[in-house]
Amino acid sequence: MRVDQVIPSLASRDAIGVHTVNLMHALRAAGIGSDIFYGTCTPDMAGVARPLSALGRTARDRTLLYQSSIGSPVFDTLMTRDEPKLVNYHNITPTELLAPWEPAVAYETSLGRAQLERLAPHSLFAIADSRFNEQELIDAGYTKTAVASLLIDMTRAGPVPDPKTAARLASERSAGGVDLIFVGKVSPHKAPHDLVKMLSVYRRVYDPCARLRLVGSPLGERYAPALARFVHDVGLDDAVEVTGSVDPATLEAYLRAADVFVCASEHEGFCVPIVEAMGHGLPVVAYGAAAVPETVGDAGLVLPAKDPLRFAAAVHRVVTDDALRARLADAARARAASFSIERATARHVELIRRAIGA
Repeated sequence: MRVDQVIPSLASRDAIGVHTVNLMHALRAAGIGSDIFYGTCTPDMAGVARPLSALGRTARDRTLLYQSSIGSPVFDTLMTRDEPKLVNYHNITPTELLAPWEPAVAYETSLGRAQLERLAPHSLFAIADSRFNEQELIDAGYTKTAVASLLIDMTRAGPVPDPKTAARLASERSAGGVDLIFVGKVSPHKAPHDLVKMLSVYRRVYDPCARLRLVGSPLGERYAPALARFVHDVGLDDAVEVTGSVDPATLEAYLRAADVFVCASEHEGFCVPIVEAMGHGLPVVAYGAAAVPETVGDAGLVLPAKDPLRFAAAVHRVVTDDALRARLADAARARAASFSIERATARHVELIRRAIGA
């Protein structure tokens, strides 16, 4: 029997891409044939997977598993196929959070949610990576669902930190000031502008030397320049660093240099960077939107609102209360361990075996 995966876009530095490749290897190790078929892919993934055009004719012994996270023309090809279908759902950002800034991306998310609903009556089974996402599947009409964590190693430190970046961060740290970090797309729905507001208050009330690192690539072309102008207007050019996309060694340097992971996102279906931060023993202070409370658990401070003063006060408490900080660090590592790739792999294989009757 085969379970071949269909994905709109496959990229090496993308959580869904890493998950998809790891799932392919896990299925093969379990004796289930599996390949990946993509709409587009980054050049470094071309040898790992195959274009959708290579899927060929309908195969009687094959099930197709669709990795759903955005609207795509790939879906139309999927729906013409007669093979049984499974869904792996990674959440689709609500359109209203993107439309004012990036209409083209908002259209893709709107299309994605419509496609998710269309696929429901044709799906044997759907897997979500959080209970929050599972509820979205149920609301979209899926009747057979389960939760299984992503097949990503989020529990351990990454590679050796980039020495040049690590040296620069250490030099800045030696001058004083707390280091706050957020990792994720520089996107309106991630709300890094609210973190900038918090930092402005934090520097005025608690620590005039505090810094904020925003590590991630921009979504679209409008929001990132507006964020840069906002940072300038509030006088924080020297305190806010927007890195763009970084390699794993550079990311490791930023995570090891940080004091607190902060998140003001308006919507998260899971949030891999939170778990990666917890795997480094970083305490988390986050706005409790969507799946964030579920992901953080007891390993951080989850805020019911994100007004700048409340947010800054929560961060300051974590920074200055040694007992709280130590407790959160221990809880963070334990929470991250609950998302172990070994456990997630066994869970996915079990669910897929059951779904296809293997």
